[in-house]
Order: sequence, then C-alpha cells, then structure tokens
Amino acid sequence: MRRAPAGLLCVLLAAGVCASAAPDAIRVNQVGFAPLAHKVAVLPAGASGEVEVIDAASGAVAWRGRAGPVGAWRESGESVRLADFSALARPGEYRIRAAGVAPSERFAVRAGVYAQLNRAALKAYYFNRSGTALDPSHAGVYARAAGHPDTRVLVHASAASTARPEGTVIASAKGWYDAGDYNKYIVNSGISTYTLLAAFEHYPGYFARQRSAIPESGNALPDILDEALWNLEWMLTMQDPHDGGVYNKLTNLRFDGIVMPAQASAEPRYVVQKGTAATLDFAATMATASRVLKPYEKQLPGLSTKMLRAAEAAWAWARANPAVVFRNPAGVLTGEYGDASFDDEFAWAAAELYISSGKDSYYAAMQPAALTASVPQWADVRALAWISLAHHRNSLSAVADRTLIAARIDTLAASLAARWRASAYGVSMQGDDFVWGSNAVALNQSMMLLQAYRLNGKRDYLDAAQAGLDYVLGRNATGYSFVTGFGARQVMHPHHRPSMADQVAAPVPGFLAGGPHAGQQDKGDCKGQYPSALPALSYIDDDCSYASNEVAINWNAPLVYVSAALDVLGGTAP
Repeated sequence: MRRAPAGLLCVLLAAGVCASAAPDAIRVNQVGFAPLAHKVAVLPAGASGEVEVIDAASGAVAWRGRAGPVGAWRESGESVRLADFSALARPGEYRIRAAGVAPSERFAVRAGVYAQLNRAALKAYYFNRSGTALDPSHAGVYARAAGHPDTRVLVHASAASTARPEGTVIASAKGWYDAGDYNKYIVNSGISTYTLLAAFEHYPGYFARQRSAIPESGNALPDILDEALWNLEWMLTMQDPHDGGVYNKLTNLRFDGIVMPAQASAEPRYVVQKGTAATLDFAATMATASRVLKPYEKQLPGLSTKMLRAAEAAWAWARANPAVVFRNPAGVLTGEYGDASFDDEFAWAAAELYISSGKDSYYAAMQPAALTASVPQWADVRALAWISLAHHRNSLSAVADRTLIAARIDTLAASLAARWRASAYGVSMQGDDFVWGSNAVALNQSMMLLQAYRLNGKRDYLDAAQAGLDYVLGRNATGYSFVTGFGARQVMHPHHRPSMADQVAAPVPGFLAGGPHAGQQDKGDCKGQYPSALPALSYIDDDCSYASNEVAINWNAPLVYVSAALDVLGGTAP
C-alpha cells in the first residue's frame, strides 16, 4: 500500500515510530552499543538526576547512577543533562529510567551490535543502482524494473570535442543514482566510492565476512568491493579516452518526476562538460581503487593497472586544465556540485597517486606543508589525503613526513574532541554544522576522530566518534533515528523517488536522511512545517523536504565506515 501521510503516522504512535520526541524525552542511541563502548543518554533538565538502566523485559535494574549537571545546548534551545552508563557492559536489551520522564526507547548492548546496520547501509547502494532490475530474491518488496540503461548517452554541446563532437553516442551504464534523484555525478561519486574503499582497506576482515544479499554475494570478492565496482565501472566510462578529461555528470536536462526508474522520462541523457574537480576526484578514486583491487588480479585481470593508468591520464589533464570550473550550461537544470577551489582535489589526487604508484613526485605535488585537514565533504576532500597517508605511513617512501601526517590528523581530532567535551549534548556538532546533509557532517567528524584513535589510541577520540553515531541513531534534539529501518522513532518519509513511488508503506531501508538543516530552503515548497528555526530542530520527516530529508550516496558512505569501525574498535577498547 502507499505510505500514509506523515501527519497521520505521527498520530499513530502506538507503533513507536515517527514524530519528534517530546520535549521531556530521554534521547539515546536506539540501536545500541558494544559492551566496552562509551554509553551516554541525554535527559531533560526536569528529570531526576538519579538514573537507572533497566532490563527491557523484566524491569530489573542493571545499572544505577547519577546524571551530570544541567547544561544548555544553544543549537536546540534545550537544557539537558548527560547520563554516562559506560560501566554497563553486560549484553542485553535495556531502557533508561529517571523520575519525572518516560523511560527511553529500548536499545541493545552486545558485540557486533552494528552488523545489521552496516549491512543495510551498504545495501542501500544496491537499492540505488542505475541501469538494472532489482529482483525479488535480493530486493524483496523493493524489487523493481530496470531504468536508465544509459547504453546510448549523448555528448552534450558543453562536453563536445574534436574527437567527440556534440551528439556523439557513448555507453555509460551502471553507477548509482546520486541521491533522491536519478542522475549520476562524478564529484559526489568520488568521495562516496573512496569512503567505501577506505572502509574495506582499514577493516578488511570485517568486510570479508559480510554478506549483504546482493546478486554478487558469494563470488570471489567481498560484497563491499562488488558494490564499489558497480560505480567504478560507470566512472571509467566518464573519462574521455582521447584526452583523459572527465565529464562532470550524466544527466537528464531536468529532474525526473516522482516515479519509479522504469517510468522515468524517455528524454535523452547526456554527459555534460569536463571539469577540473571531477577529473581530480576521478583520479584520486581510481588511484585508490587500483591498489585496493590489486590483490584480486585473478578475479579482475588487468583492472588494477587500467585504473592506475586512467588516474594518471586524468591527473595529466587536470594539470593542463587547472581551473575549469563547472557550472550548469543553459538548459541543464539538474544538480551542479559546483566547486571553484581545486587545491584540495589536487592534493587528494596527488596523495593517492603517490601511495599507489610509488612516485615521489606526486608527494611533492601534494604540497603537504601547506595542506591542513578538515572534516571531509564533497567540496573539501583534503582530509582524504591525510586518511590514506596515515593508513599507509609505515610503507611510504623516505620523502613522506610521517610526523606531519600524524599531526594533521591529531590537530583536527583534538579540536573535534574539545567540542565534544564542551557540548551539553555530548556531541561535536555545533551551529555551522547544520548544513545540507548535517547527519553526514556528524559521521564524517566521527570518521576523522577514528583516524586519530587508530594512530595514537587516545580514548577520548574513540568516545567522541561513538557520540557521532549515537547522534544519528537517536541521541539528538528531534528524537529520530535518522537511518530508515532502524530505531523506534524511524524516518518514514525520505525524499527518495523509489521510496516515494513504490507503493510500499516503509521506505527503502538503510538510508541516512540528511538531517536538520538551518537553511530550510524548501520551507516554501513543503506542505510540512519546520518545528523551529533553531538549527538542531530544523527537520521534517516529510518526503517533500529535500533540504532536510533527502538521501545521498555521500551521506551513506561515512555511515558504512563508522558503523564498521565501531563494531571493530568499540568491542576491543580498553
């Protein structure tokens, strides 16, 4: 059946889903914690400071303690206190209880508590595959017919060259739909695919054991690499073989309507203008993939070498065309991913090429002394260079400054951890972080904290990273668990065309909603009303809210990374 309107579902609270938490609610990670993880809940200021964690079935008290002092969180306008129950390590299903407030939602404590979440977050990419049918044996009720085969794509006038004039037909199949729409963008694919590859590179044992029930499951590759390959194979088609430049996107001229892929517009699809950002993102991603896939030469003969060559050709094009800014040409009205600053892309591509090729000249081209680290996002990828260099630091050539590599990551992590310690909500998020896709900001903060923890083992970094995942899974001012299919107060109405058009009541599972967004750009377009102008409350669980409730491949990627890392590291932390 078709999903009920948000307002109706929010009246039907017996199921415990949707609706913002009441002002006096206890907020907690609604999925749970590894036994040795840092465990914190947020209590309203009016709740008793005496706190109990009780067995969800029997009501027996498993832990008793006191919450901390009351503090104000400007981002939500709340006064709250934190209850740290990290001492509770016994596996079980629990709730939190304090006088003056209803018990929290239930949550688990157990090893591997994020395994199901991680599988779903990764499988979301399968559900967003372009150019293929999703069969019932792998997609269940979300099975659908194929759409957008992209076997006959036109070269747009903006992308025309002597070798490929306007109207040239090329094949550019596979890839992932970028977000709630049905187009494919290289800039956003770069950071998304890289983050999946980094997750595997850092935690290969975890992903080697994982089965996500995709068509390739059980072949000779881990499922996460099979999924990444679906997009990498598309990305390779986006490089002009005549000069090495890379088209920015494959797109309709305008967005498709709210329909299933097979019912989308039959109008032509185009590859649109080459650009410096897209070409460098491609170079970095292909260089990364070349080394990650190198051990699978038998299964993928020649692919690692092909990818490294493609990366070097893209690098050469970007060096010859260092300032080609992409802007939508006339008549193209889809997503732009415009970026006019390329120092970060040059540095990231240089770092990945240095690691994968072993050529010292790439390290010099990175200009490491001038390169800082920041929380990654699609338009600022400099931190990805430091992530890769840190992971490979013991095998780098003598030209690499290992002290600098560690310092760049630690400086960023120390800043994030300081914000976490000072926050009344116990999170690193603050006002300027509530942008489009703020939930991914929280998780990318966690990903950078985890890099520092892997380098130096400082427990604060691990605990602050845990807080970022706690935030998106329910310890936030809205009370939502922002991952579809997970938690008691789930997102039910993401801005995601298949979830909106498939006639299935529940949305496609495993997607991270964008989250509170102070800009509220859809305020005049959305039938729902934002509950507040405050940043941490600027969220509507309504599929019209593209500004706060869309999904995107670059938002799911850090969810895959962080949930895996905390399953591995959270279970072994001292």
